[in-house]
Amino acid sequence: MEMKGKGEEPALGVPYPYGTAPPAQAYYVAENPYQAGMVPPNAIYGDPKGIPLQQTMYRDTPAPFNCTFCGSSGLTTVRSKPSVAAVVGCMMTFMVGFCFLCPSMDCLWHKYHYCPNCGEKVANFEKSDPCLVVDVPRWTEPSFAVPA
Repeated sequence: MEMKGKGEEPALGVPYPYGTAPPAQAYYVAENPYQAGMVPPNAIYGDPKGIPLQQTMYRDTPAPFNCTFCGSSGLTTVRSKPSVAAVVGCMMTFMVGFCFLCPSMDCLWHKYHYCPNCGEKVANFEKSDPCLVVDVPRWTEPSFAVPA
């Protein structure tokens, strides 16, 4: 057994029985329930009219938001572009002459949200899951915001 000098400090820690390792550190990170599809009861769907927003979930419809570029609040302007799900849907239904690449069938298209005042892109909602073609209830998902 070695003796420590007067200037050295003893090692501090939790004693573990010989031959066992300390337990691994685990961090609990809760998933965001709003991104998983749950809509809170106090969700705002229309114009926030100056209400401070904690988080905005950008989906298929115009979303209530506070612009970080110009500081205005309101509803986003939505533009659509074809997605992989729309192409798959077009290939699946091409036999009957019905195609999801038509502009009127943009339920499976990517949505890009822009600020109506300054024109800056604030968010995008991309539908890249080809299996979405058969998930009819999720073709159109409303955007919403959670108040602060």
